[in-house]
Amino acid sequence: MTNVARFAAATALASSLAFLLAGPAFAQGKPAPGSKPAAAAAKPQDRMVVDARELVYDNDKKTVAAVGDVQILYQGRTIEADRVVYDQANKRVIAVGNARITESNGSVITGDRFNLTDDFRDGFIDSLRVVNPDKTRFSAPRAERTDGETFVFDKGIYTACEPCKDNPERPPLWQVRSARIIHKKSEQTIYYEDARLEFAGIPMAYIPYMSGPDSTVKRKTGFLSPKFINTSALGFGVGLPYFINLAPNYDLTLTPTYLTRQGLLGQAEWRHRLLNGSYSIRASGIFQQDKDAFLAAPLGPRDKEFRGALESTGKFFINPRWTIGWNASMSTDRWFYKNYRILNSSLSNTTYLQESISTAYLNGQSPTAWFDLRGYYFQPLNYQDWQKQQPVVLPVLDYDKRVHKPSFLGGELEFNVNVTSLTRDTAAFAELPQQKTYLVTTPTYSLYDGCAIYDKNHCLVRGLAGNVSRATAQVSWRRNIIDPLGQIWTPYASLRADIFAIAPDTTGIINSRVSTIADTSDEVFGRVMPAVGVMYRYPFVAKTDWGTHIIEPVAQIVARPNETNSLRVANEDSQSLVFDANNLFEWNGKFSGYDRLEGGTRANVGALYTGRFGKEAYANLLIGQSFQLGGRNSYATGDMINTGLDSGLNTDSSDYVARAQISPAKGFFLTGATRLNSTTFEAQRIDAAATYSNSVFSTSVGYGRYEPQPNLGIFRRREGLSLNGSLLVAQNWRVRAGVLFDLDKYKYDREVWRNAYAAAQAASAALPAYPNTGPFQTASTSFGINYTDECTVFDVSYTQSYADRQAGATKDTRTIMFRLELRTLGEINYSQNLGNTTSTNDGISSSN
Repeated sequence: MTNVARFAAATALASSLAFLLAGPAFAQGKPAPGSKPAAAAAKPQDRMVVDARELVYDNDKKTVAAVGDVQILYQGRTIEADRVVYDQANKRVIAVGNARITESNGSVITGDRFNLTDDFRDGFIDSLRVVNPDKTRFSAPRAERTDGETFVFDKGIYTACEPCKDNPERPPLWQVRSARIIHKKSEQTIYYEDARLEFAGIPMAYIPYMSGPDSTVKRKTGFLSPKFINTSALGFGVGLPYFINLAPNYDLTLTPTYLTRQGLLGQAEWRHRLLNGSYSIRASGIFQQDKDAFLAAPLGPRDKEFRGALESTGKFFINPRWTIGWNASMSTDRWFYKNYRILNSSLSNTTYLQESISTAYLNGQSPTAWFDLRGYYFQPLNYQDWQKQQPVVLPVLDYDKRVHKPSFLGGELEFNVNVTSLTRDTAAFAELPQQKTYLVTTPTYSLYDGCAIYDKNHCLVRGLAGNVSRATAQVSWRRNIIDPLGQIWTPYASLRADIFAIAPDTTGIINSRVSTIADTSDEVFGRVMPAVGVMYRYPFVAKTDWGTHIIEPVAQIVARPNETNSLRVANEDSQSLVFDANNLFEWNGKFSGYDRLEGGTRANVGALYTGRFGKEAYANLLIGQSFQLGGRNSYATGDMINTGLDSGLNTDSSDYVARAQISPAKGFFLTGATRLNSTTFEAQRIDAAATYSNSVFSTSVGYGRYEPQPNLGIFRRREGLSLNGSLLVAQNWRVRAGVLFDLDKYKYDREVWRNAYAAAQAASAALPAYPNTGPFQTASTSFGINYTDECTVFDVSYTQSYADRQAGATKDTRTIMFRLELRTLGEINYSQNLGNTTSTNDGISSSN
């Protein structure tokens, strides 16, 4: 058929169908004489556009048929078929042969035969298949659409998985097969009646009735995926969260969890989003039915009938530069979060540190300035820490302002301000050279660090009781100058002033012992520290056939007067000092905070190498050393916590530090850092790692070794080795495994044996057996299997943490975790402790 003929046929069909289907609202042209005028002109989106190869009229049956590549556009829908017949008498439209409807929202409906009303809203569809914009799919042998918005699928199937490309008829990974699936668009809900969940076509679960939101829903009131828990102290528990969509910007989630041993655990979470921010409040609590499942105080919460927690987070934008917010939590006891598996974003959990950190803050930023004001509250979460020894830090103020290229100096001018104030009820101590004395000692346990002799040589003060406040202000300037030879000179100057206000609390037998170690008088004192310095760099560049090389000698000298009042300063924020290549050339010194500062004249020298080889390979190496040229060495003068001693900086010629980063090929990285004794070249600190990854395989090896620091109370070498890897074993399937070795655990075992041997000899008791352990003792292991595709995430993992008495654990902890996520249906998580495992950190009775 020629284009002219086709156009004529299409126009004729459009006019006929438009008149027959919709009446005068869609008729083109003027009304006939004597007829009533149209109520209104047809809207552009209501006009029907029809395209077909030919028309067939049947006046006897009162039908009009469009045949051949039929396409009809009407009210945002597109209908395509080999043949479309309009039955005027019954007001039905029948589409057969490759029938297809594309809805305005992008959903695609296909079937063998459509039998629809004349407005295409309602009707029956045979061999239905629906593909929604989010790639979810429905299919059924027959379906009915009513009211233009309700689909009823007889013997329907739903899935979010894409069909197999090689074999589309093969069942997807998972699907829901129901006697009836009802999709009500007005309610944005899908109902499943007499449903079963199938995996690879095999029924796995039967569900008489369930419902869920459709793909258009972002928030809807209803039940969420259940949560399962099973521990010896709680029994088996099932939680069923119920989400209440109160408004588009706020909601409430209620999660009652029934525990067979402890009763009903209630949880509620309120979330509220406003124009300038959002906040949330979470509360949880339980009246325990079996308190004997837990240890007695102070090792556990057996004395608690009601246990619970309250948490809140929030962040608000005052304007584009200023924000205010908080992250706070409080609980009836330190074991509640772990016992009842309560997730909390304020928790900090490492091997030797378990605490909940609450903070509130005011923050402002601009391109050249930064301001932060906040406070902290720390709640310890294991039995070894004492709440009264934790400081309340309020306020902490930080301000930094940079002025680039001031007209009178050039370079960069920087202003820094810090104000810190904290309060502590009870002083905290650490015994030298090894912690063996405790404030509370019983035949079965010991709590809270103390000292056998309270003097400077045998005892450290980790924190004063009472109030300690400090205000610091510093202005500094530096500028890079490149001379005609390419040498880079960076002059530097700074002036810093500090004011301290110390009001120690020496009341009580514990706090009074500080007076034998430090000056405990109330006082206000200050210090001023000017500094001038210069840094010199001269890069040498060489190009060879195998790469580009830059060798850059670096030298820095900074002159300051001696540090004053170091023994009077209650060092609270500079206790962690790690001397390495990263802070070798730090202008403000190598202390980690503001309480301590570097004094005297010090030179830092080193050499930096950078190489690039081809497109992917590179290497970066730095080695250097620091020298005390004049004045008193701040790192050789220990404060109340001995910061600086055993750091590698406490001699006039420091230890050597080095750092290396090497990537010989794409995806392969080698990193390492070390500190070497300046006279013996023995390694004092080693950190090394190697990683390799590609689309199939990834692995990493990490090694760390740190020598003893007896002046800091670290009397034993720490050494560990970690191995981790993952492998894609099949499409979408990946296995992973990891192991951590404690290479010094055998030394601890022998130390315990020596103490037990001596005690047995003194009591004329049976002598303990010598520990037959070697250096490769496992600290933890893990193994996991993961499957991930477009519709499913399946993950199973096993972890085992071996007993670490220094961290409070008395037995190994073995856990298996399971996670199954079916896209659009929900997610199930489950974890289970295996065996009779417990930890004194848990507060759980060992009889459980």
